[in-house]
Amino acid sequence: MSNENFIREIDEELRSDQMRAFWKNFGPWIITVAVLVVVGTAAWQAYEWWNNSNSARSSDQFYAALALSDGTDIDAAQKALAEIEATGTGSYPLLAKFREAALLVKQGKTAEATAAYDTISTTSSDTNIRGLALVLAAYTLVDSGDVSQVSQRVDGLMLANNPMHNAAREALGLTKYKAGDLNGALADFQAVQTDPMASREAQTRLQIFIAQLTALGAVAPATDAAATDTKAPATDAAPAPAADAAPAADAPATPAADAPAAAPAADAAPAMEAAPAMEAVPAMEAAPPAAETPAAPAATDTAPATTPAAPAAPAPAN
Repeated sequence: MSNENFIREIDEELRSDQMRAFWKNFGPWIITVAVLVVVGTAAWQAYEWWNNSNSARSSDQFYAALALSDGTDIDAAQKALAEIEATGTGSYPLLAKFREAALLVKQGKTAEATAAYDTISTTSSDTNIRGLALVLAAYTLVDSGDVSQVSQRVDGLMLANNPMHNAAREALGLTKYKAGDLNGALADFQAVQTDPMASREAQTRLQIFIAQLTALGAVAPATDAAATDTKAPATDAAPAPAADAAPAADAPATPAADAPAAAPAADAAPAMEAAPAMEAVPAMEAAPPAAETPAAPAATDTAPATTPAAPAAPAPAN
């Protein structure tokens, strides 16, 4: 038993020495990590509180500015929006820029509004925000009818994978309509109206536009091209029936034996002209009176002319 106690004491001493050595080497690092975790958590919570407080303050300022913009004090609204742009946090400064540009449109300052939207499109890092700003800038130019300026802003957006392509094409169509290009406007409206990605409201609205343009006589370029392609084969096919008609006219002249039967039913004169056709057969030269005798009844009745002609042919054969 004494040996076992001695060995147990030695093991405990060894474990104690190992723990003291481990803590001496890694204890400060463990304490540092623990302190950093606590301090980091506290700092993150403090930042969240500060950010939420500022966002709440910016939100209150923004809604107050919206209330002013909906009223009659436009100058006060613009001043409030400018303050949000300078001191606001989160996305509220960007929203304030869009709202300020909309106020310029409301005041009729089209050039300044277009410049404001262009500034947003060039300074924002978000692709969707840039596209929205360009489309809104294009809508401010619709009344001017400047198709080149609108195209400069929206041509890059009219891709199938761009979420703003229908709005961009509609803005371009409205500008073409304002410029007097009804066919171009109809083509753009039809492209949006037939797009399965277009909203139901946009399709309904553009259906009204298309009906109005059609009533004004507008024709989409694609429709004109289809009509041209349809007429071309019809022109080429016209000579074909004419060529086939010539042989058809010569076909009735071949059966000379049927001429005497059809001639009495029409007129007496054709019956007389049928006689030379019978002279082509040598057997008929032997009995000329038989051909002249039924000629007179043939003018009055068709049946007697046919009856004498039948026995006249076999008589010379005997």
